[in-house]
This record gives sequence, structure tokens and C-alpha cells, in this order.
Amino acid sequence: MKPQGKCAGAGTLVVPRRILLAVLLSSLLTPYSLLVTPPANAEPLVIAASPSMKAPVETLAHAFEGTHPDVKVRVYYDTGLELRWTIAGMENKVGQKTYFIGTGPIHLIAPGGDELLTRLEQKYYVLPGTRRPYAAVPLVLVVPVQLVEAPSSFEELANDAAVKRIAIADPALTELGRQTMELFRALGIAESVQGRLDIAAETRGVLSHVLNGQADVGVIFGPDAYREQERVRVVDVAAEGKLKPTVHSMAMERYCPNRALCQEFLDFIQREEAQILLKRLGYARAPQAQTR
Repeated sequence: MKPQGKCAGAGTLVVPRRILLAVLLSSLLTPYSLLVTPPANAEPLVIAASPSMKAPVETLAHAFEGTHPDVKVRVYYDTGLELRWTIAGMENKVGQKTYFIGTGPIHLIAPGGDELLTRLEQKYYVLPGTRRPYAAVPLVLVVPVQLVEAPSSFEELANDAAVKRIAIADPALTELGRQTMELFRALGIAESVQGRLDIAAETRGVLSHVLNGQADVGVIFGPDAYREQERVRVVDVAAEGKLKPTVHSMAMERYCPNRALCQEFLDFIQREEAQILLKRLGYARAPQAQTR
């Protein structure tokens, strides 16, 4: 059986996908949809997103609703592969193509990385020229929240004698580790820290090593540091331009039923007020995100 889809606020559906695709979109409510009753005539705006993007997508959706009381944003979650299968199935069916599942249209696609959008663009499943980068994932230097004396920058790691061990994810097996080493090389500190690197399997391992005292500092992604803010604090964020970060974008589905509304949302996610919200979640400004 294929992996199951998930609807925000509704948990994991333990039914076959053929049944999932028959579920009415009206049941796909985000958590805040359960708390606020939309106007009876509210226009739905549906975003198909990867589960990893739950926090930023729902934050942006909630903020957009605040300035568009006549719109109700609904979010459908599934893995990148499943999203691709679902969208491809919708695109290839005969007849009217504006329906996603049940009687609900799909407006925007927000995968966990831009690779899927590139593939969908190649298949013309999203409208050309509608991709909008809205968030980048920065590398951050973290220490235990109770630690008072700590290096204040990545550059200080080169000469700070107090930093005996630096926890990083495995650069051979993880994107986090690969980017970490790329940053060290860009800063010119790779050789000076090489003998002090404490290799962990992945993000959770880096955090465990830092919190258990096995390492003095650790390098993780900004959103992960935000989620662990009660246990670790960020002492530095990698400067823009030092490496190519992971970028998250949204794009308009080819048969979006209301392109004007979709364009409003895509414009909104690049504006300053949206970028401020994303920064609070540990994200950085995407390379092409506007300040308006």
C-alpha cells in the first residue's frame, strides 16, 4: 500500500489512497480553522504542501487570512513523491481538471524543496513564471541555553581554545553536514577546526552531543534551532552569500481556478511582514524575496 496522506488538523488517515482521494476538501482544515469560523461565503484557497513545511505554510496562511477575511486557506499535506503522483493523476485525467480531491480545487503547491517544483514545471503541472521563493534555511551555531560564555560567531571557532569539540552532522551522508563543511571552507576555518569535529548521524545527534556535554557547540539548521529554543540558543547565523542554502518556494498549479487570488498570496509571502514571521521560525530571507 502506498504511504498515506495527512490533512492538517485531522491527523494521519489510515485509509487507502483511492478512498483518500474521494474525501471532500471541506474536511481538510488547518488547526486554526478549527478555532475560527470562516464566513459562510469565504472563498477557499488550497495549498498542497509537504509535512516538513507545516509551520511556515500555516503561519503564512493565518497571516494572509488576517488581511483577507473573505478567504479561507486550507492545507493538504503529503510527501513530495505522493504530491507528485496526485498532481500528475489530476493533470492526466480526462475532462475537467480543476478538481483536486472530492470537490475541492488546488491553487498552490508548496513542497519541501525546489527540486519537486522544477520537475513539475518541466511537466507543465505548474504555471511557468509563478514560482516564488519565500524562505531559505540558514545554518546556525548553537550552544546549551544555560551556557553563558560561548563563541559569538562561526569565525571564532578557529581560535577559541575553550571550544574543544564542535558537533556537526555527517558530511558524507547528510545535507546538513555537507553544508556545514561548505560553510567552514568558505570562512577559511575548515583546517583549523578539523581535529575538533564531533561527527553525529544527523540533527538530533548534533543536539544530543551538545546537550550531553560531548560537544561545546553544534551546527544545525535555523528551523531546528527554533523548535529546540528551550534547550539551545543561537549564537550566530551563517551570513548570506557564504553558501547556497536550501530554498523553499511556492508555485501556482496549472489549473488554479482563481489566478488573481493565487497571485495575491504569492506576492504576500515575499513581503516584509511575511518575512518577519518566517524569521521568527528560524528561516532566512530567500535570495529573491522582496522587501515591500
